[in-house]
Amino acid sequence: MIKSVHRLYVAKDERQFQALAELFDALGLSAGESWKGRRSSGMKFEAAEAGVEIGVGQDFPNADLVIEVESADVAHEIVAARKLKIVEKIADHDWGARLFTLELPAGAGRVAIFSYNENWRKNQPGAGALDGRGKKFAIVVSRFNAFVTERLLAGAMDALLRTGVQPGDIHAVRVPGSYEIPVMARQLAAAGKYDAVICLGCLIRGETLHYEVIANEVARGIGQSAQETGVPHAFGVLTCDTLEQALDRAGLKSGNKGFEVGLSAVEMANLRAAENKVQGKDAKTGNSETSIRARSKTAPRRGASKKKRKGRS
Repeated sequence: MIKSVHRLYVAKDERQFQALAELFDALGLSAGESWKGRRSSGMKFEAAEAGVEIGVGQDFPNADLVIEVESADVAHEIVAARKLKIVEKIADHDWGARLFTLELPAGAGRVAIFSYNENWRKNQPGAGALDGRGKKFAIVVSRFNAFVTERLLAGAMDALLRTGVQPGDIHAVRVPGSYEIPVMARQLAAAGKYDAVICLGCLIRGETLHYEVIANEVARGIGQSAQETGVPHAFGVLTCDTLEQALDRAGLKSGNKGFEVGLSAVEMANLRAAENKVQGKDAKTGNSETSIRARSKTAPRRGASKKKRKGRS
């Protein structure tokens, strides 16, 4: 089973390595796993969507790597500012995209960068946009095993900020342990202020049944909170056999689970808002427009209630 796909660039020296790292970071790729050993060092850059693409026919870019961005013109400005060689000028293509190709520093290869002129994904069924602009998120993170959970928190924050969420729209709450996550998640979700709640914790198996009991209750509690409040809850509580497994899932070999659930929270927040809109409900609360109007008509007026109390006194 394939777990990840990456295009490997081996830099000739530290200067070229830094140039490549700065370029990929500027284009919006997320910094993932990194290492520094005796014989080599390196880092991965992640995208929300990655894989292997196969095609046949004409009008394919002549490049070693293809990157889709929000705006090819903005990416072109970033590349031009770094005075990198453009081997294919930016132009519109008949398959609905705007594309250009550049030569990486020190001849490391070619990269084609493009953006679609029209958001064809908007008509794809069951897909929520990875756009956090205007959304508010709550994060509940366990202090227990903080050397793991703080890395998860950093990953979740990175995902939210990269999708356009404003720092002031992120509210993080720390609880003693994973067992306390559901009750705080429920309180935050019920407040009606947040589009999604992200739950982060770390449980490591011990010699007793304590691990299984806590893991089951945490999963049940978070799921119940999501179902009863209708607010999406992103599950980022690690349940691992060893500390090594936990660290691997908090930014090392297996990526950062916090970053993954951060993206899930953004996607689910948008999907919920879109579905509520389709069903004629308030995009944020999920209440139907009919019930909102009904409550507003039947709610007692403040002035009337005061007169009524006065008449009884």
